[in-house]
Amino acid sequence: MQDALSGFERHLRLERNRSPHTVRAYAGDLISLLEHLRRLGGTRVADIDLRVLRSWLAMQRAGGAARSTLARRAASARAFTAWARTAGLIEIDPGRSLASPRPHRTLPHVLGVDEAGALMDLPADASAVGRRDRLIVELLYATGIRVGELARLDVDDIDRHRRVVRVFGKGSKERTVPYGPAAERALDGWLRLGRPELARPGSGAALLLGARGGRLDQRAVRRVVHEYARQLPGSPDLGPHALRHTAATHMVDAGADLRVVQELLGHASLATTQIYAHVSAERLLRAYRQAHPRA
Repeated sequence: MQDALSGFERHLRLERNRSPHTVRAYAGDLISLLEHLRRLGGTRVADIDLRVLRSWLAMQRAGGAARSTLARRAASARAFTAWARTAGLIEIDPGRSLASPRPHRTLPHVLGVDEAGALMDLPADASAVGRRDRLIVELLYATGIRVGELARLDVDDIDRHRRVVRVFGKGSKERTVPYGPAAERALDGWLRLGRPELARPGSGAALLLGARGGRLDQRAVRRVVHEYARQLPGSPDLGPHALRHTAATHMVDAGADLRVVQELLGHASLATTQIYAHVSAERLLRAYRQAHPRA
């Protein structure tokens, strides 16, 4: 079983190009499944069948696991049994018959257009760090890219002539995302006046740099966004993902086709993007209830 766990982790890292975070999450789920198998008397991967998988999920549901957690763990189990079948560890893949609860989709908090504009104007410091922070919030809102995608950007990933960013998303899938004049102004100020001040011999091609010249990591980007979001009057604490939600919702509100938004966000499935149509419908309903005299 330990060999199977190690092999599955290598498969996720090397063949599926999964992030370290995803590999840790799937490995943790698999350890839980294998421990459950042992409690049932199983001694090898081939002992995993649909009954084992269902009882494993049922035990977690009885322990209070959320629907979203159960859905993710079921996905982990299906990924493992599919790999185990390919690796010759089991003859029949029981995960193909495993259903999982659909996680409840909650409507994400999004900023209004005026609120988003106000947030963009908060990093007004002309220092190198201030210029970098301005670029962070401008690019996140302008492109809707993920925080990890932003942190991984190199200078050469920006085509300033066409005003597009080359992004490597989940599974190392590449896509091209446009950005507007406001983000270009922030980018120009950072590249001309901010980045040269922080750059060191070991900075490499990283677009965003920390105070010591190293590539800025995701946690630092999150701290920047949280810091400025707290300064926005009346707004809850927001992170980079809220800016991604906000960008997508504003595009859908303005009439953008869902498939275009899907491509920009890097969603594998249109079903993931459709939540923004629901967000827009909810915003429309709230406005109707507030404004219509017979609502």
